[in-house]
Amino acid sequence: MPRYTVHVRGEWLAVPCRSCTNTIRWLGKEAVRRYMKNKPDNGGFASVEEVKFYVRRCKGLGLLDLDDTVEDALEDNEFVEVVIEGDIMSPDFIPSQPEGVHLYSKYREPEQYISLDGNSLTTEDLVNLGKGLYKIKLTPEAETKVNQSREVIERIIKEQTIVYGITTGFGKFARTVIPNSKLRELQVNLVRSHSAGVGKPLSPERSRMLLALRINVLAKGYSGISLETLQQVIEAFNASCLPYIPEKGTVGASGDLAPLSHLALGLIGEGKMWSPKSGWADAKYVLEAHGLRPITLKPKEGLALINGTQMITSLGCEAVERAGAIARQADIIAALTLEVLKGTTRAFDTDIHAVRPHRGQAEVAFRFRSLLDSDHHPSEIAESHRFCDRVQDAYTMRCCPQQGYMLVFTLAGFVGRSFCIAAKMVKWGKMVFAERAETISGGNFHGEYPAKALDYLAIGVHELAAISERRIERLCNPSLSELPAFLVTEGGLNSGFMIAHCTAAALVSENKALCHPSSVDSLSTSAATEDHVSMGGWAARKALRVIEHVEQVLAIELLAACQGIEFLRPLKTTTPLEKVYDLVRSVVRPWMKDRFMAPDIEAAHRLLMEQKVSVWEVAEPYIEKYRREHIPESRPISPTAFSLGSLEMNKGVGHDHGHQDEL
Repeated sequence: MPRYTVHVRGEWLAVPCRSCTNTIRWLGKEAVRRYMKNKPDNGGFASVEEVKFYVRRCKGLGLLDLDDTVEDALEDNEFVEVVIEGDIMSPDFIPSQPEGVHLYSKYREPEQYISLDGNSLTTEDLVNLGKGLYKIKLTPEAETKVNQSREVIERIIKEQTIVYGITTGFGKFARTVIPNSKLRELQVNLVRSHSAGVGKPLSPERSRMLLALRINVLAKGYSGISLETLQQVIEAFNASCLPYIPEKGTVGASGDLAPLSHLALGLIGEGKMWSPKSGWADAKYVLEAHGLRPITLKPKEGLALINGTQMITSLGCEAVERAGAIARQADIIAALTLEVLKGTTRAFDTDIHAVRPHRGQAEVAFRFRSLLDSDHHPSEIAESHRFCDRVQDAYTMRCCPQQGYMLVFTLAGFVGRSFCIAAKMVKWGKMVFAERAETISGGNFHGEYPAKALDYLAIGVHELAAISERRIERLCNPSLSELPAFLVTEGGLNSGFMIAHCTAAALVSENKALCHPSSVDSLSTSAATEDHVSMGGWAARKALRVIEHVEQVLAIELLAACQGIEFLRPLKTTTPLEKVYDLVRSVVRPWMKDRFMAPDIEAAHRLLMEQKVSVWEVAEPYIEKYRREHIPESRPISPTAFSLGSLEMNKGVGHDHGHQDEL
């Protein structure tokens, strides 16, 4: 018999449907009837017949025709919402879908698996798991370690040994011994009481990353969790059943207790949960709709699920990947702006950067040469000012390799290596060592070093936006370029990029405040047991916000640079930069007169975020071809693959275009 889960005024109701000829109207009325039955005042209604409502799917929020049959309109176990006319939505109502619902309607269950052993997961793997590209399974070795660890816990319980968090309370209650009959209740109470976060829920991608990273660290076999429970966690991940995890509430000390507790709460069938099939609903209904059952916690398992820094680390891994991606694309956008402003490439000469042998600086300079070398890629724009009388360019053009670009390379390399390690680290206070048959309390749950690393990353990546905003000013200001004011014809009638530049300035200014390091702060918690904390959760969240602002500022510069090219036509730039221009013009047409600009900025932002058709994907083949031809034995350098130190540089060839020799 088909059954549907129906949301009415904040409550979820299971409605069985005995006849396939029943209509959506019948389903709505039956849900309202059950809702009224549960209310002392009938929910304020005299009868079901007087209630006017409409019905929509939770997945995609599509309205349903009340006269359609449930058989034709719905799948078995589908989640729907009855919206009563005249209701004002409560401010604490959890919507059926997270922000960006159009992105999740395209979700397809993956077929490929990643095998986790606790040691081999990379930041790239984790981000791909967050995107829903893979399912998870354990390696046989991981299963063995998990079983061995659990045997130690079972022995402690059998022998009634007093061990923190297993047979005692937590924090200040560490000396309170709990009888064996209440050890399971102890774990459930732990999860419930620690689920005290606030704020918006993490997005599905970030919830998947958090859950995947938790599975990875549990797979190492130091937590004492049972293999049965861990397999249930994996099944929830593979079904994309994601608990409601508020983004705020962790101080990053005894792990990310609040967010991880909300994660565990959903897994035990309490609180809210989201899946592409259900939208937001009560966790028990979401699990049931996917053929899963809530976890029944055994002794120590609540602690195993919530004690760690996986929120800091998972968000940090996303920050590392996005910082690396935008740093690469920032080089291309800056090169395009330099070309539009008729700058020189002499500042990127190999000898200059060999004198200051920083590998990241040299790589950025190389990218500029590979995109702008006019002998390799003839440029009519470059040729038009080869013998101009200018001497040098502004710092935000000629010092790109030395300014924010080099800094981001350095920091992304350091932070990237840190988070590759962090993704594999054990982060519990109470660790189970099966080979020693004992448990030991320590401090691996503390988030101090990932918090510091994320603060460094935010400071470094911010420079990309600060420098970009100054170049946008040069593109828009006719006294600093040979272009029309604000990059538009009929200025005055049209405002062009005037306010787009203001938006960039606003984002840069906001970043300056966000770059204040959170990890220098601490507040004592847990009755002074946790007397120095990391504030790593805020470090991770604000690093991601800084990176998003950087992406948006560079999207504005990309649009402005492409608009500048319109005023230099029919002259053409280099082949790779023309390809970048064509990519932008495939989603944003030239700015002939004023129009609604926000969608254009969003479209350009997506070009920087996409993996298959990004600005980097268009330009990279030309960069690597240039590398093979000019430095055959070299290999590309990614922001997570280099370190400080000397570098033997090979000279590239080709004529540098631009200004007179500097005096």
